[in-house]
Order: sequence, then structure tokens, then C-alpha cells
Amino acid sequence: MAAGALDALVAALESHRGRDRAVRALSYGCQLAGGALAGTRSPAEGLPGSLLAVSAQLSSCRTVLRLLDDLAMLSYSRAYGLGPKDEDALVRGLSVLRNVADQLYYPCEHVAWAADNGVIRGRSRRWWAASTALWGLSLVLGTLRSLRILFRLRKKLRQQKRAPPSPQSQQKMRAQAKAEVLSIISNLADLCNAIHWLPPGFLWAGRFPPWLVGLLGTISSLIGIYQASGKGSSGAA
Repeated sequence: MAAGALDALVAALESHRGRDRAVRALSYGCQLAGGALAGTRSPAEGLPGSLLAVSAQLSSCRTVLRLLDDLAMLSYSRAYGLGPKDEDALVRGLSVLRNVADQLYYPCEHVAWAADNGVIRGRSRRWWAASTALWGLSLVLGTLRSLRILFRLRKKLRQQKRAPPSPQSQQKMRAQAKAEVLSIISNLADLCNAIHWLPPGFLWAGRFPPWLVGLLGTISSLIGIYQASGKGSSGAA
């Protein structure tokens, strides 16, 4: 049993997505711990400062690795196209718009990173703001998509009250509903952080303490790991 779990962990960490999920969870976990330990002290002092520095390094690592994600996103978008014809039209539309937002996110982030590192001339602030805004838009679209799927599942269950579906069908719908609820929680947690990282003046931008950013990111990261393990997804989207 332990050997099987170890093999699964190793297999996950050997994949790009699995390693990214692990680094993401560690980054936000360090930020949560560093911010919580700092209390009223300056977060740059002692262990809290070290944890926040590690969090920043891990976040930078993920940014560099995302330099290679454009083609993977493009391949996914092309494979999805306008979505399956048997899928709900609104779900398909939201999915396509989200794919467009995700595709545009990467070049904006790459330009911001390149400007920060002197690869190109120019200010990176507006590019970081653009990439964060696109990320936030993607999260909003993903949340709306999940809500639409939940609405359709609820409607389907109401229609089937007169003729109850098979136990397998009920189990599949419950699993899908659970997956969508988890996705909504994850998206909303990330959306709160995305707004925090936008330029000051927009809602609560710039007002979150480090521990709250870390908490929201940790919640989202753990949900992502749980779903990737197959326990929080249904296979029917």
C-alpha cells in the first residue's frame, strides 16, 4: 500500500503538471506560514521572512516554467475547438471564452517576465496587470461554467424524479456535482488573490496580508491536488 502510494507520488512529480501542483502548494504554504508567524513583526525578519522569501522563489520558478506552456494550451484549445455538439451551448461558449483568456494570459506574462529581467525594454507593470486580469477573467468564466453545469444537473434530477435513474447514473451525477462545487471553491479562492494582485484602487487590490493570500492559495492548491488524484473529479464535464 505504502509502495503504491510512493509510486503514485513519484509518477506525479515526474510530470510537469504534477510538479507544478506540488510547487504551487509549497509556495502558498510557505506564504501562509510566513505571514501567520510574522504577526505584528516585520515579515522580513527571522523565520517568517525566510519562509516568504522561499515562497517568492517558488513562485518565480513556476513563472519560468510557464514560459513553455503556450503550445500545450494551444493544443488543448484546438482539440476542444467550439466544444462537443452534444454539450450545452452556454457551457461550450464559456469554455471557449475561457480558453481564449488562458491563451492570451501566457504571452502577457512572458512579456512582463522578460521586461523584469531586462530581456526587452519597457515597463512590466502593465503587462503583469494584463496577465492578472486575464487570469481573473478565466476564473470568472470557469465559475460561471461550473454553475451552469450544476444548474443543468439539478434540472436533470428534477426531471428524473418520476423515473429514478440507475444507481450508476446517480453516482456519476453526484460525482460531477461534487467536482463542480470543488472547482467553484478553487476558482473563487484564486479570484480573490487575482483581484488582490491587480493595481490598487480596484475592489480590495493590494489589501490582503500575506497569510490570507497564502491561505486562499493553499485551499485552491489542495483542491487541485485532490482533483488531480481522481477523487474529486467525475470524468464527465
